[in-house]
Amino acid sequence: MTDTAAPADSADSAPVSTLTQGSLTQDGPAIRLFLVDGSAYLFRAYHALPPLTRKSDGLPVGAVQGFCNMLWKLLRDMQGDAPTHLAVIWDHSEKTFRNDLYDKYKAHRPPAPEDLIPQFPLVREATLAFGVPAIELPGYEADDLIAAYACRVRELGGETVIVSSDKDLMQLVGDGVSMFDPMKGLRIDREQVFEKFGVYPEKVVDVQALCGDSVDNVPGAPGIGIKTAAQLINEYGDLDTLLERAGEIKQPKRRETLIEYADQIRLSRALVKLDCDTPLPEPIDDLTVREPDKAVLQDFLELMEFRSLARRVGDGNASAAPRSLDRPAGERGAGPAPRAPVASVSYASAAARAAAATVAEPATIDHASYVRIQDLETLQAWIARATAKGIVAFDTETDALSSATAGLCGVSLAINPGEACYIPVGHCEKDGLALEAAADLVQIPLDEAMAALKPLLEDPAVLKIAQNAKYDIAVLARHGIDVWPIEDTMLISYVLEAGLHGHGMDELSELHLGHKPIPFKQVAGAGKAQISFKHVGLAEATAYAAEDADVTLRLYNVLKPRLAREGLLTVYETLERPLPPVLAAMENEGIRVDPDTLRRLSNEFSMRMAQFEAKAQALVGRPFNLGSPKQIGDVLFGEMALKGGKKTATGQWSTDSDVLESLALEHELPRVLLDWRQLSKLKGTYTDNLIAAIAPGSGNRIHTSYALAATTTGRLSSSDPNLQNIPIRTEEGRKIRKAFIAAPGKVLISADYSQIELRLLAHIGDIPQLKNAFQEGLDIHAMTASEMFGVPIEGMPSDVRRRAKAINFGIVYGISAFGLANQLGIGQGEAGAYIKTYFERFPGIQAYMDETKAFVREHGYVTTIFGRKINIPDIHAKSAAQRQFSERAAINAPIQGAAADVMRRAMIRMPGALVVAGLSAKVLLQVHDELVFEAPEAEAEATCAVARQVMEGAAEPAVAISVPLTVEARAALNWDEAH
Repeated sequence: MTDTAAPADSADSAPVSTLTQGSLTQDGPAIRLFLVDGSAYLFRAYHALPPLTRKSDGLPVGAVQGFCNMLWKLLRDMQGDAPTHLAVIWDHSEKTFRNDLYDKYKAHRPPAPEDLIPQFPLVREATLAFGVPAIELPGYEADDLIAAYACRVRELGGETVIVSSDKDLMQLVGDGVSMFDPMKGLRIDREQVFEKFGVYPEKVVDVQALCGDSVDNVPGAPGIGIKTAAQLINEYGDLDTLLERAGEIKQPKRRETLIEYADQIRLSRALVKLDCDTPLPEPIDDLTVREPDKAVLQDFLELMEFRSLARRVGDGNASAAPRSLDRPAGERGAGPAPRAPVASVSYASAAARAAAATVAEPATIDHASYVRIQDLETLQAWIARATAKGIVAFDTETDALSSATAGLCGVSLAINPGEACYIPVGHCEKDGLALEAAADLVQIPLDEAMAALKPLLEDPAVLKIAQNAKYDIAVLARHGIDVWPIEDTMLISYVLEAGLHGHGMDELSELHLGHKPIPFKQVAGAGKAQISFKHVGLAEATAYAAEDADVTLRLYNVLKPRLAREGLLTVYETLERPLPPVLAAMENEGIRVDPDTLRRLSNEFSMRMAQFEAKAQALVGRPFNLGSPKQIGDVLFGEMALKGGKKTATGQWSTDSDVLESLALEHELPRVLLDWRQLSKLKGTYTDNLIAAIAPGSGNRIHTSYALAATTTGRLSSSDPNLQNIPIRTEEGRKIRKAFIAAPGKVLISADYSQIELRLLAHIGDIPQLKNAFQEGLDIHAMTASEMFGVPIEGMPSDVRRRAKAINFGIVYGISAFGLANQLGIGQGEAGAYIKTYFERFPGIQAYMDETKAFVREHGYVTTIFGRKINIPDIHAKSAAQRQFSERAAINAPIQGAAADVMRRAMIRMPGALVVAGLSAKVLLQVHDELVFEAPEAEAEATCAVARQVMEGAAEPAVAISVPLTVEARAALNWDEAH
């Protein structure tokens, strides 16, 4: 309930000496706890200072810099108060118990500014770098944590100073609790609370319950403000008495309001009352004031490029550090030794973390050193060590590839290189022998292991490292664990070296560590002899699984520091790292299909395939196998002696679709073969496969899997089943989409970018004609045809527009005269003339292509407008064909990559935007430039509006696109009708 609307005062505006007014003395209580409202500090810093980005890579850091200045100033200013304990308290970014009480609580709050989001973890890291605990707790607000600590300290006879001006915290002021406004340099006690609310702190909750809070969407009583509320509470003593005697109030409107909205007022009281029984994430003893590790702090400030503050911190004079940090051992509150450097939840400071962790040269991987954990006591010991370390690599082992349906076999952890363990929870004998009957299969029960691991994996102060984190997030989410914060070595590698190699763990391990991990087939077998991982013996499973976590941690230590050095940190933090939880939720949700429709389509396709087969055999005059490329080649180029054949490297005739499309212009058989192939693919790849992919007990839902690092440009790919290549330009493909249906009472919503790649080409290539057309909302293909062929837009023949459309979409893929000729059914000479005319009418496109080719030849890569680096390794290949292909890829990559980046930004923002809008809709699929949602029928219109708003504004504020991005969103009962 932080008051984010606080005035944006400067970090240096408060006088240095003001905090000592009414300061405590050394003869005071044993505990003198300072609690800093971290979110209030952060938002003040953000609004007080102009935007600032780190010069090396453009990462937004303005709020972090302001926060660091404010925190350092506070540490200096509070010397006279000699605090014994200190912490910064943060809000956690998920719903709290108040959302369960009232689903509209904070519903109207807008999402955080985009340039602030990457700074949230950085300020937590900054807090730790200054040697101050950074505390937050899932399911609770910072205000509740502050209340709990303040109440506990008061019970112990101590005193608490809350560093904040938030009105919601004023209910805590009283014996042993005061507030300090660092911006105004003022102490807030009971009298100051009375001046603000007209009541003393113990009655503040009653007043707030009546007047409500528009910022947090606390309803209160309509028409009653603070003055009226205070007057009523002072007159009747408390809220309960007021509501009981509301009928006695003389003013009719006031009386009717209190009677009519009594339940709403009581609900509001429950929303504004802080929970002193909130669990304490860290014991009070662990908050003892300690001297920051100057090396860690300097490393952090240097990494952030806060060189002025780094110089001030490094001066080393007495005024630069709080006096209370230097108390001799043995004095009250001295506590344990200085706080060890803690790995933070950072978005950026891998280098600072590496400097903080005094880790020796990584030991050689020794599988015999890995630990198998088979009892809770040992597991809790490992969890405690991981928590103290502040960073842990982990991996899940399952019995299937689909994260949405796989059973969990075990979890591995790595705390240091060479120090890893495996916790088996789902292994069993292949013959079904009970676990108790096999001594080597002793395991912690699944529910007990998950309950023990949950606090660690959800702890915001412990950074979790994973390889392909999306899979592990999805698996553990099905067991009630929301893993956060998390880093992904696969995605770090992808950002650094997309296009150069694969990003699987085994390949990365050999490439960066010189170590070849245990192959899966070594522990589970291969082919028909392969067994499920749940049947692998625990000794073999421990070596295999613990090695995964160990290697992942080592890869992180090698790869993460490179992001900052190579200027790619912002790409990782804004486009990659936030996406796995979004995709994991989509995969677990799945999408509903109608199996009866799919079966009917399979039968229909089978019958039509039989008709095409009969027709093809009649044309040839004998039976042959339409599924055999060799027999087709022999028929076409041997028996029928058709021209245009070419042989593959194996010496067989090529019969791919390009060859058949070319031959189909002159002979009927190739067209029949193409039609048969299309139906065969639709039946085998989709209708039959989709039926087999329905998850048992899911209500006929299928769960695809998205690969984040499979393409070089950032586009996602889909598999098991692949839902991204269902043809939509054919009647048969659209029939398949009709089988994707909404659950009862809901609709599917398709939100699709309109011509996004052409729009981005207009922006990136700075093409005036295209930019003007998009800005004016013209039909871009008709405009292009008019420019090329001199035909008026009004009344334009459809075939003329179709030709321009083919060139518009093909040009960015480097379409050749041959390809365009095949697509339009015209001669190559005519197609070549079209392309030449196109470049003459749009010279900016030719200039963009020439500039891009020159850049990639010099640098070996291209970048998107969002900074994604796409390597083109074969640009200098010996083969001319390879070089030409690389040039076409380089021309297309910045456009397709930018479109992929826009979509990723939209997907990352979408879940939060739906929650803020109070909608229960969920994103189910991402297919190229389209998102598919499922929403209650009553929310269809509102969901379409939110989808359009988020997607159309996804590029901002990172890039100001010079043409509008437009999105078409429609709702229907099936996917085809929605699209």
